[in-house]
Amino acid sequence: MTRDEYRAQRDLQQRRREQKRKAREANKGSMDLPFLLLVLLLTAIGLVMLFSASFPSAYAESGDAAYYVKRQAIFALLGLGSMVAMGKIDYHRLRGTPTLLMIVSFCLLLLVVIPGVGITVNNSTRWLGIPGVFTFQPSEIAKLAVIVYFANSISRKGKQMENFRDGVVPYAVILLILAILLMLEPHLSCTVIIMGIGILMMVVGGMKRWLVALGFGGVGVVAVTYVKLVEAGILKYGANRILMWHDPWLQYYDGGYQMAQSLISIGSGGLLGVGFGKGRQKFSFLPEEHNDFIFAIICEELGLIGASIIILIFVLLILRGFWIALHARDRFGMLLVVGCMTQIALQTFLNMAVVTSLLPATGISLPFFSYGGTALALQLFEMGIVLSVSRQIPAPQNG
Repeated sequence: MTRDEYRAQRDLQQRRREQKRKAREANKGSMDLPFLLLVLLLTAIGLVMLFSASFPSAYAESGDAAYYVKRQAIFALLGLGSMVAMGKIDYHRLRGTPTLLMIVSFCLLLLVVIPGVGITVNNSTRWLGIPGVFTFQPSEIAKLAVIVYFANSISRKGKQMENFRDGVVPYAVILLILAILLMLEPHLSCTVIIMGIGILMMVVGGMKRWLVALGFGGVGVVAVTYVKLVEAGILKYGANRILMWHDPWLQYYDGGYQMAQSLISIGSGGLLGVGFGKGRQKFSFLPEEHNDFIFAIICEELGLIGASIIILIFVLLILRGFWIALHARDRFGMLLVVGCMTQIALQTFLNMAVVTSLLPATGISLPFFSYGGTALALQLFEMGIVLSVSRQIPAPQNG
């Protein structure tokens, strides 16, 4: 080895040691305290409201008024543990998981649509597992897979994202395959969320703006056309939901019952609510009162003021999350946070919009509140990813 080669190798080793040292120092930073407190607050309020919303049906079904909240609390503890663990790990380690996560998601979604394998509830086949023991929705894993895969791939491409072939086609194919598998269940709300996550990450990653406008314009045209075809009686799928969205009292004792009861719950809450635990609609009047429609119980018991405070906490969490994304150390971290917070934002808005009849009814849960252990655990794990990114935010330069 010549002297020049020796010096070059020595300099390379020194640079690597310096990079490792900087990475260790960056990873010693503290988690973002405001974000962490907001997550803990929403989780705690969610468990309390779940108990209030679920104890009548839990007692009627199992003889234990705390049946649902006990199961949810177990997953909350598991989720909080995974959140803290992920928050202490360097998020760059996720770069080794995207392909595996995506393959697992595709396989699980395929299993769901195989006759006799997936579990069907309310005419939708969205679950795997053992009924009455443990079930989960593969679509929740698919959300995480899209976030990690897109963040890893887009962060590596840089300016290539401006190219249609490299910046749009591969991601559009993945989203299309996922959308087809999800609509076979059918699971429209999750399809919308996954598409929204993917598209926003592509936009932030550098996709051409005119393609964004074209895409949203196309979605708008399809949505309006779909509603018009349903109203004209040409399409049957979702027709009843569209009609009941216009006027749930048209068929109060049939298709419009759930939405009508939701609006009654919200209206009866008034400004201050009827009081915590004193809601009436959860006593077998409002279906899915501890799941998709738990926000209606919140409005009934806590009133406009209580519901507004919870909405404010969600808004603060989402804004703080995007603040962390703006200050992330690198594109990979920024895209991870954008994906995680887009999911929370979309899911929160869509759930509240459905419960208040702003949008047609579809099965979508409220993050941190609705009953569903797997969903809660994964949401908390994703919050751990955000906290991990927050630990490596560069310190401000003095002077």
